[in-house]
Amino acid sequence: MPLKKKTQFCLMATRLIVICLLLAVVGCAGAPSRINPVPAELTSQVGIEGIPEARFWGDEWPRFSLQRFATFSENDFQKHFSGVYNKPHSYLAISGGGANGAFGAGLFAGWSAAGTRPEFAMVTGISTGALTAPFAFLGSKYDGLLKQVYTTTSTKDIMKERGIISAMFNDSMADTAPLKKLLAKYITADIIKAIAGEHRRGRRLFVGTVNLDAGRSVIWNIGAIAASDHPGKLELIHEILRASAAIPVAFPPIAITVENNGKKYEELHVDGGTGSQVFVYPAAADWKLITQKLKVKGAPKVYVIRNSFLEPDYQDVNRSLMPIASRSIDSLIRTQGIGDLYQIFALCQRDGNDFNLAYIPNTFTEEPKEGFDPVYMGKLYELGYEMALKGYPWRKAPPDFHK
Repeated sequence: MPLKKKTQFCLMATRLIVICLLLAVVGCAGAPSRINPVPAELTSQVGIEGIPEARFWGDEWPRFSLQRFATFSENDFQKHFSGVYNKPHSYLAISGGGANGAFGAGLFAGWSAAGTRPEFAMVTGISTGALTAPFAFLGSKYDGLLKQVYTTTSTKDIMKERGIISAMFNDSMADTAPLKKLLAKYITADIIKAIAGEHRRGRRLFVGTVNLDAGRSVIWNIGAIAASDHPGKLELIHEILRASAAIPVAFPPIAITVENNGKKYEELHVDGGTGSQVFVYPAAADWKLITQKLKVKGAPKVYVIRNSFLEPDYQDVNRSLMPIASRSIDSLIRTQGIGDLYQIFALCQRDGNDFNLAYIPNTFTEEPKEGFDPVYMGKLYELGYEMALKGYPWRKAPPDFHK
């Protein structure tokens, strides 16, 4: 089966069914045990110690934000949102896509070189988009680091594959300890300090995961964590980013410590793409009120980077288990991503925002030789760079494949 257009999720899917069947036979007695999971009745009450604004559910307008916009005076908004108050707004949403994140990385650099890249009032990321988001949030001077991440990284820098037998007695098919080291290398204390500074200006950096126990998307306020006095904030942010890319079964879920009334519990978080491939803000948020209170100039611009191919591609699938499983997962990811784009487009229409979409064109025909192939990623990076440098042809609506 050709590797073209496959994310890391799809590349590993051919082993997924085998693992699941074996686990069904031998059970999961050897898997890592849970340490004090959150009781169901406390699911919405636990949080990160000392950081009340660290995260919120992806389907709700958080109470702390709702209260702020209901009670803040004009002086309060000017003080706490100095970087975004009474200014034009641009929002950036970066999707998942594994190695295809190189496309977005190249697009940012080309956008910078063209001199038309705005400072984003808000940046969001899912999966590989979560790994990209901190650099995109901090601006053009970090384009070089982003290029390094997406053109020199290979599969061994992301994961260490387990054998079939080892996977049977673990919680995933691969170990992401290499990714943890990679995050520590690039997301440094200086990066966190810079994010904190921008957060204090009112700009926002959000990353999505899925709370596996609750079965709900979680949006992490990375700037609030960075600006906090939490002693373990650097490691916490690393683990949130690793969780956002933790493809279920392929990669291990990430345990995050939470607390309630001084008692500590453990949550399991996985790839944000399990909930959505890309997001901007919860539909429950009254964005018109937010832009009114912040005195936003003009219509906010929403830029969505979909690190994936969107056009359907025909493949003659062999009638056997593995090709059917892999093709089905590929189709699921593509169609889920398109659905997310339509949801964002509908929100833009509802709230008066200007929708702009970029995605990988079908004219790109290179194929990777491994899950994270530096040669493939380098060519995809150059494609994004050249398209943005020439003036990216942003789509003003999700594609209609019936035309």
